[in-house]
Amino acid sequence: MNLIARRINAFACLLVFAGADWAVPAQAFRGDTEEDLQTRIEREHDPVKRAKFKIRFAYLKLVRGTEACEKDDHDECLKGLSSYLELMKSSWTDLESSGHNAVKQPSGFKELDIALREDERTLEDAKRKIPLEDRDAVNPLIEEIDKIRNHVLDALFPRSGPVTNKNKAAAPIESHFISGRVE
Repeated sequence: MNLIARRINAFACLLVFAGADWAVPAQAFRGDTEEDLQTRIEREHDPVKRAKFKIRFAYLKLVRGTEACEKDDHDECLKGLSSYLELMKSSWTDLESSGHNAVKQPSGFKELDIALREDERTLEDAKRKIPLEDRDAVNPLIEEIDKIRNHVLDALFPRSGPVTNKNKAAAPIESHFISGRVE
């Protein structure tokens, strides 16, 4: 085989492997274990990094909890989902207490927002697969996730009042109904 054909084959293989990486969520490639993440959380002093580890740990709890729900294992289902929620609340608390401005330093805040959005979709999908008895336990969890996400979004995108010019009095702009002239 000549050199050009080898390069084309190598490039095609890279595309195939890169495409496989894009098709699977990034969390699936981490190889995280509960023990490893627990020790990292305990050792970490930076609240933003600790929150990121808790987000990854919560994902593992969510996966285990939803799998238990699908297998109709009520105790493990509730245990996994409740520990997931506690980890997400704890990661939000860590980010809040970090003293970072989410607008200027969004690291950690963005990851939490993305994780909450993806996890809410995961729970909605899992809700269709789990027995009816467990569905009632999932709805309050989704509501709590939504509340946490709203807090994160408020931190990332704070609502500000109307901007006024200090030199001029802010007068309302009125337009004429028929002509459209601004008066």
